[in-house]
Amino acid sequence: MTVELESAYRPSDDEPFMNERQREYFKNKLLAWKEDILRESKETLANLQEESQNHPDFADRASSETDRSIELRARDRQRKLISKIDSALERIADGSYGYCEETGDPISVRRLDARPIATLSIEAQEAHERREKVYRDD
Repeated sequence: MTVELESAYRPSDDEPFMNERQREYFKNKLLAWKEDILRESKETLANLQEESQNHPDFADRASSETDRSIELRARDRQRKLISKIDSALERIADGSYGYCEETGDPISVRRLDARPIATLSIEAQEAHERREKVYRDD
Protein backbone atom coordinates (compact mmCIF):
# COMPACT_ATOMS: atom_id res chain seq x y z
CA MET A 1 0.00 0.00 0.00
CA THR A 2 1.43 3.36 -1.06
CA VAL A 3 0.93 6.51 0.98
CA GLU A 4 0.70 9.91 -0.70
CA LEU A 5 3.25 12.28 0.79
CA GLU A 6 3.08 16.03 0.49
CA SER A 7 6.34 17.42 -0.91
CA ALA A 8 7.13 19.34 2.30
CA TYR A 9 6.85 16.23 4.49
CA ARG A 10 9.88 15.47 6.66
CA PRO A 11 9.87 12.65 9.23
CA SER A 12 10.00 13.80 12.83
CA ASP A 13 10.41 12.31 16.27
CA ASP A 14 6.89 13.55 17.10
CA GLU A 15 5.25 10.73 15.15
CA PRO A 16 5.36 6.96 15.64
CA PHE A 17 8.73 5.55 14.54
CA MET A 18 8.79 3.97 11.07
CA ASN A 19 5.12 4.54 10.46
CA GLU A 20 3.81 4.17 6.93
CA ARG A 21 4.59 7.79 5.99
CA GLN A 22 8.19 7.52 7.20
CA ARG A 23 8.74 4.24 5.36
CA GLU A 24 7.34 5.77 2.16
CA TYR A 25 9.50 8.89 2.64
CA PHE A 26 12.70 6.85 2.99
CA LYS A 27 11.74 4.51 0.17
CA ASN A 28 11.25 7.50 -2.16
CA LYS A 29 14.51 9.07 -0.98
CA LEU A 30 16.45 5.84 -1.59
CA LEU A 31 14.88 5.27 -5.02
CA ALA A 32 15.66 8.84 -6.11
CA TRP A 33 19.26 8.47 -4.90
CA LYS A 34 19.65 5.20 -6.80
CA GLU A 35 18.16 6.76 -9.93
CA ASP A 36 20.64 9.67 -9.71
CA ILE A 37 23.58 7.29 -9.37
CA LEU A 38 22.43 5.18 -12.33
CA ARG A 39 21.93 8.30 -14.48
CA GLU A 40 25.40 9.59 -13.58
CA SER A 41 26.87 6.16 -14.36
CA LYS A 42 25.30 6.17 -17.82
CA GLU A 43 26.67 9.66 -18.46
CA THR A 44 30.13 8.59 -17.31
CA LEU A 45 30.05 5.51 -19.50
CA ALA A 46 29.11 7.65 -22.50
CA ASN A 47 31.95 10.08 -21.68
CA LEU A 48 34.46 7.25 -21.27
CA GLN A 49 33.47 5.76 -24.62
CA GLU A 50 33.80 9.19 -26.22
CA GLU A 51 37.20 9.68 -24.55
CA SER A 52 38.56 6.32 -25.66
CA GLN A 53 40.15 7.89 -28.71
CA ASN A 54 43.90 7.56 -29.14
CA HIS A 55 45.90 10.53 -28.00
CA PRO A 56 49.08 11.01 -30.05
CA ASP A 57 50.72 12.91 -27.22
CA PHE A 58 52.00 10.75 -24.33
CA ALA A 59 51.10 13.39 -21.72
CA ASP A 60 47.54 13.63 -23.05
CA ARG A 61 47.25 9.84 -23.08
CA ALA A 62 48.57 9.56 -19.50
CA SER A 63 46.23 12.29 -18.31
CA SER A 64 43.29 10.58 -20.01
CA GLU A 65 44.20 7.21 -18.46
CA THR A 66 44.45 8.79 -15.01
CA ASP A 67 41.06 10.45 -15.42
CA ARG A 68 39.60 7.15 -16.62
CA SER A 69 41.04 5.27 -13.64
CA ILE A 70 39.61 7.82 -11.18
CA GLU A 71 36.19 7.62 -12.85
CA LEU A 72 36.19 3.83 -12.76
CA ARG A 73 37.07 3.79 -9.04
CA ALA A 74 34.26 6.26 -8.37
CA ARG A 75 31.84 4.08 -10.34
CA ASP A 76 32.93 1.03 -8.34
CA ARG A 77 32.17 2.89 -5.09
CA GLN A 78 28.79 3.85 -6.51
CA ARG A 79 28.09 0.24 -7.50
CA LYS A 80 28.69 -0.73 -3.87
CA LEU A 81 26.46 2.14 -2.77
CA ILE A 82 23.65 0.86 -5.01
CA SER A 83 23.97 -2.50 -3.28
CA LYS A 84 23.56 -0.76 0.10
CA ILE A 85 20.56 1.18 -1.22
CA ASP A 86 18.98 -2.08 -2.44
CA SER A 87 19.58 -3.63 1.00
CA ALA A 88 17.91 -0.64 2.67
CA LEU A 89 14.91 -0.98 0.32
CA GLU A 90 14.68 -4.67 1.28
CA ARG A 91 14.72 -3.70 4.97
CA ILE A 92 11.89 -1.25 4.33
CA ALA A 93 9.91 -4.06 2.67
CA ASP A 94 10.54 -6.53 5.50
CA GLY A 95 9.97 -4.01 8.30
CA SER A 96 13.50 -4.00 9.74
CA TYR A 97 14.52 -0.62 8.26
CA GLY A 98 15.45 2.04 10.78
CA TYR A 99 16.50 -0.35 13.51
CA CYS A 100 20.12 -0.84 14.58
CA GLU A 101 21.54 -4.18 13.43
CA GLU A 102 23.53 -4.53 16.66
CA THR A 103 21.16 -3.32 19.36
CA GLY A 104 17.73 -3.50 17.72
CA ASP A 105 17.07 0.07 18.91
CA PRO A 106 15.60 2.66 16.54
CA ILE A 107 18.14 4.69 14.55
CA SER A 108 17.34 8.39 14.91
CA VAL A 109 15.22 9.89 12.14
CA ARG A 110 17.80 12.67 11.73
CA ARG A 111 20.56 10.10 11.13
CA LEU A 112 18.43 8.18 8.63
CA ASP A 113 17.54 11.39 6.82
CA ALA A 114 21.24 12.27 6.53
CA ARG A 115 22.36 8.69 5.74
CA PRO A 116 19.36 6.62 4.63
CA ILE A 117 21.51 3.48 4.23
CA ALA A 118 22.59 3.55 7.90
CA THR A 119 22.35 0.18 9.64
CA LEU A 120 23.74 1.22 13.02
CA SER A 121 22.63 3.80 15.57
CA ILE A 122 25.09 6.61 16.28
CA GLU A 123 26.17 4.92 19.51
CA ALA A 124 26.72 1.53 17.83
CA GLN A 125 28.55 3.19 14.91
CA GLU A 126 30.87 5.07 17.28
CA ALA A 127 31.60 1.86 19.22
CA HIS A 128 32.27 0.06 15.93
CA GLU A 129 34.69 2.79 14.84
CA ARG A 130 36.48 2.71 18.22
CA ARG A 131 36.94 -1.08 17.90
CA GLU A 132 38.24 -0.64 14.34
CA LYS A 133 40.72 1.99 15.52
CA VAL A 134 41.99 -0.28 18.30
CA TYR A 135 42.57 -3.15 15.86
CA ARG A 136 44.18 -0.84 13.30
CA ASP A 137 46.55 0.68 15.87
CA ASP A 138 47.79 -2.73 17.06
